[in-house]
Amino acid sequence: MSTSVDYTERIPNNVDLSGDRRLQRALESWQPKFLRWWGEMGPALPTRDVYLRTAVSVGREGWAHFGHVPLPEYRWGIFLAERDPDRRIAFGEHKGEPVWQQVPGEYRADLQRLIVVQGDTEPASVEQQRHLGMTAPSLYDLRNLFQVNVEEGRHLWAMVYLLHAYFGRTGREEAEALLRRNSGSDDSPRILGAFNEETPDWLAFYMFTYFTDRDGKYQLGTLKESAFDPLSRTCAFMLKEEAHHMFVGTTGVDRVVERTAQLMREHDTDDVRPYGGIPLEIVQKYVNFHYSVSLDLFGSETSTNVANYFTGGLKGRWQEERRKDDHLLTEDVAAVAQVRDGRVVEVETPALVALNHDLRCEYVADCQSGMNRWNRILENAGVDLRLRLPHVGFNRHVGAFAGHHLSPDGRLMSAEDWAARRDDWLPTEEDKAYVRSLMRPVYEPGKIASWVAPPRSGINGQPFEYEYVHLS
Repeated sequence: MSTSVDYTERIPNNVDLSGDRRLQRALESWQPKFLRWWGEMGPALPTRDVYLRTAVSVGREGWAHFGHVPLPEYRWGIFLAERDPDRRIAFGEHKGEPVWQQVPGEYRADLQRLIVVQGDTEPASVEQQRHLGMTAPSLYDLRNLFQVNVEEGRHLWAMVYLLHAYFGRTGREEAEALLRRNSGSDDSPRILGAFNEETPDWLAFYMFTYFTDRDGKYQLGTLKESAFDPLSRTCAFMLKEEAHHMFVGTTGVDRVVERTAQLMREHDTDDVRPYGGIPLEIVQKYVNFHYSVSLDLFGSETSTNVANYFTGGLKGRWQEERRKDDHLLTEDVAAVAQVRDGRVVEVETPALVALNHDLRCEYVADCQSGMNRWNRILENAGVDLRLRLPHVGFNRHVGAFAGHHLSPDGRLMSAEDWAARRDDWLPTEEDKAYVRSLMRPVYEPGKIASWVAPPRSGINGQPFEYEYVHLS
């Protein structure tokens, strides 16, 4: 496998696709269906071209090329990270054995399911975000939205390649189904709940790319550990692109908080609505919602399925090889929060069945870094208010806290008390309507909406004033 990407092919790739004519024909027959889906469900704003990053190599040095590209002509393709011929399985009952280049028969169904669920999230986020271009706060932000969108499209290609290449007829059928499901559809929704939620405004987009794409980082990180080497190498490359998506979210919320703090200081008030800003109260509600919805993506805290994935070598832990244990976990235990007798208590649980909890803990610690970052902005601006992550049991619909009502500080509540306080903690229709009222497009180079601060720097050394997007 070459580290360089061959753009002379109809489907750019570094997997020698032309060497397997049957696979090449199958993917070339899927390609027009993907392009039709993109035309129907991709970005709705007409553009001539966009300043995009395109992968040219999967190696460690300089893998991206920047230039203006018409969105429908973006060269989606199939890119796997470099293969390590000496790589060994790092965990589970096959620990120490060479990694697999083909799918073992006994793990075929489980691996296919893992790939399908991951693949289903990729087009879903494009569908959720398709109308955001109509209200972009700047050309810089509009460009970042489209960069996220085309890379999510390429991540779909990554999963479809694996389904076609390694899972035969059922894999091809699943690849077709990835284009038939649509985010929020009543008849054929996306598999995971968070990917059927609306992304109606740019504050929601920043929160999505901070919290939900961060979940994607951790899910890809566990699949990167897989004994199935093509899946591992696919996810290793996807993680490079995923980093930009989280950058968009992190710096996007940075800029909202910075602008709000500036307005609070200038006008000596917490209520910045009269001045076109987003109050910290609403920012906190958006944090509460997107964080809690993203926590549900980790599944139940305890899972025998995930234990079996680990034991079989299909899916490891985050940064598995850095862990200082036996990588088998047959004797290990973990303390997992549960609701017992009206109290939240920690219950000693076999570590193997608590792997979702383990991954979620890594995620929570990472999310806290954003809170610290945004609170430093407030502190430096002389604002006393602070943003906080709610308790992991707040607003949960999956796992140990489903069916229970917890306040953001972790207090168990009755359903009636929860209903009475819900609007204090989660975005109300009035809150969302106010945020939507601010969403007026700013397409003039160097200009930006009044509710968000400009970025510290542009893309690829270009100034903020650069014409990142040419509209139709």
